[in-house]
Amino acid sequence: MSTSIQPGAAPVCGISSMATRLLLAELVPAFEQRSGAAVAIESVGGVDAARRVMADEAFDVVVLASDALHKLVAAGKVLPGSVVDLVHSGVAVAVKAGAVQPDIGSEDAVRQAVLAARTISYSTGPSGVALAALFERWGLADAVRDRIVQAPPGVPVGTLVARGEVELGFQQLSELLHVQGITVLGPLPPEIQITTTFSAGVCATANQPEVARALITFMVSSEAADAKRRHGMEPA
Repeated sequence: MSTSIQPGAAPVCGISSMATRLLLAELVPAFEQRSGAAVAIESVGGVDAARRVMADEAFDVVVLASDALHKLVAAGKVLPGSVVDLVHSGVAVAVKAGAVQPDIGSEDAVRQAVLAARTISYSTGPSGVALAALFERWGLADAVRDRIVQAPPGVPVGTLVARGEVELGFQQLSELLHVQGITVLGPLPPEIQITTTFSAGVCATANQPEVARALITFMVSSEAADAKRRHGMEPA
């Protein structure tokens, strides 16, 4: 890393949505070791993260779904030209460990699994919005409305599935992979797959914008690619 780190400099401060929490937990220590910088990133629900950046809370870097991040650029809260796409993240389906595993190999199979499930959950993020639209397109919105268990912001759908509160859970694979007590059935089939791109940008409130840029550069480097795949995502 060529970025100059001042001795005793405060940690680079960041915020991200929950979808990239475990990936960042792996990439940040690697960057710290290479750069000598200290980095502290808080992961919360994406809506909450965007709200806090919009409110000018002091962050150096933000990692969010691309659409949300570009809205922050338009609002003057993220520096123009600093946004870089990090990963593409697809949605997978999970049931409680030991439960019957429905077929999800085709669009019709997923539709039948949704109809058969007593309870269904998806996130409050962009994938959840897309799933709600999919159920609407299938003509199932009214049929399943009373069976939807909305995961609170920042609470993984997989946690509700593991506790037996939800029979069929939909969330990005990256957020389901490491949850104990569930079985990940696999990704949604290609014809209905929902892919979210997550991006990083330098906040307008940044105290250490150059170090934030160096962190983002590391996160999009080839060195980070294997970690992204380990966490169920593809490099952007």
